Amino acid sequence: MDYEAKMQRLGEIVALLEGEKLSLEDASKLYAEGVKLSEECRVQLTEIQMEIEKLQAPAENGEG
Repeated sequence: MDYEAKMQRLGEIVALLEGEKLSLEDASKLYAEGVKLSEECRVQLTEIQMEIEKLQAPAENGEG
């Protein structure tokens, strides 16, 4: 699942948790899914940030 799809699913989960009368078990499952997706997005963003920093480093040092 790509980043945008994960963010969309996170939005759906938030809406469900805020608006639905869910059983504790269902709410817990949705919350766990949300935490997992959130962590995956954080890791993806960190990786992208590191790639950008690598690309910018030569320009900042007067190279490339």
